[in-house]
Amino acid sequence: MNARNAPRHELIADTALTLLAERGMRGLTHRAVDEAAGLPQGSTSNLARTRAALLESAVRRLAEREAAVLTPHTVPGAAGGIAQPAAGATTAAVADALARALHRYLSGHRQLLVARYELALEATRRPELRAVYDRAGRRFREPVAAMLSAAGSAEPERHALSLVAWCDGVLFSCTAGQFHTALPTRDALRTSCAELLDGMLGR
Repeated sequence: MNARNAPRHELIADTALTLLAERGMRGLTHRAVDEAAGLPQGSTSNLARTRAALLESAVRRLAEREAAVLTPHTVPGAAGGIAQPAAGATTAAVADALARALHRYLSGHRQLLVARYELALEATRRPELRAVYDRAGRRFREPVAAMLSAAGSAEPERHALSLVAWCDGVLFSCTAGQFHTALPTRDALRTSCAELLDGMLGR
């Protein structure tokens, strides 16, 4: 569906994410969203009256779009985009699924990543946004813990912290950090993820 034909709330949230990536937090205003989205002045204010409401709508839309990238049907046992792994999932299957998702994000959605970092920093200063951001994050942390449990982890929550931290580190390093000019291959990501999983699970 063409962005201009998207529901107005999606168009506004998507435009907010684009502005965050292109201009940073200071560049995100109701007027700027209206102008960039080609909407009459006041349209954004009608749907998100405050800056906090606009940011919250951006976080919710970010979670929706990330779900399409990070938890597609390629995740072992995925159903409806959220992982529902079967018992006995192998570390190789988990590593392949995560490598595929990370590579897809890095190769085609870097702007979304930059918007995510802007929102993550802002959430550290706004408790109300922190709550929304954390709720969205649980949609991804919990399936990772479930995958690890299915793969034989005796401490899936602790191991999920390590695995999510690794994924976040790869995404940040290859988008805004020391390796921002390098795009790791899917094979390289799979190998590194498998090494981490094998070390955690004692394989």
